[in-house]
Amino acid sequence: MAGTGVHAIIHSAAVAAGGVGAGLAQVPGSDGPVLVTIQTGMILGIAQQYGVSLTKAAAADLVMTFAASMAGRGVSQVLVGWIPGLGNAINASTAAAITEAIGWAADAYFADSGRRTA
Repeated sequence: MAGTGVHAIIHSAAVAAGGVGAGLAQVPGSDGPVLVTIQTGMILGIAQQYGVSLTKAAAADLVMTFAASMAGRGVSQVLVGWIPGLGNAINASTAAAITEAIGWAADAYFADSGRRTA
């Protein structure tokens, strides 16, 4: 079960991702590298909460594993991301929601890993 530290890490990353998504909505794909950096940091933080040592490369691999839904995000960004206001809101909420989902998937992954090794 996630502690308050994990909750704070996930929600903080989601807020940051939402801000990036909103700010870079009009240039499709421009927020991708920044979002992966935020999500990688989030996974590193979650791993640390579980006492797991993880490299940045391994955390980035986990982001890609957990982020299968990013293809849908790319489609929504291309379709409406360029519309000022609406595109910013949709891109922000999508980036935040996906980051939350990745965070909770990572939380479940590390919680399950701890149960298997115990």
